[in-house]
Amino acid sequence: PQLLIHHVKHHQINVNQIKSYIDAFRYGCPPHAGGGIGLERVIMLYLGLGNVRKTSMFPRDPKRVTP
Repeated sequence: PQLLIHHVKHHQINVNQIKSYIDAFRYGCPPHAGGGIGLERVIMLYLGLGNVRKTSMFPRDPKRVTP
């Protein structure tokens, strides 16, 4: 998680606000399928949009957390 913490600080995100997220990676990444295929991604590929946030009614990122 040291690299993750470095990037979080670089992007001026408060480490204490995402402490539980960082702690989840202390023992390695949890098992996952890694596909991430959902309706938004299918629409993005079908329409050739280039960014999945353009297909979501309420996209979420660090600067926009609420709808």
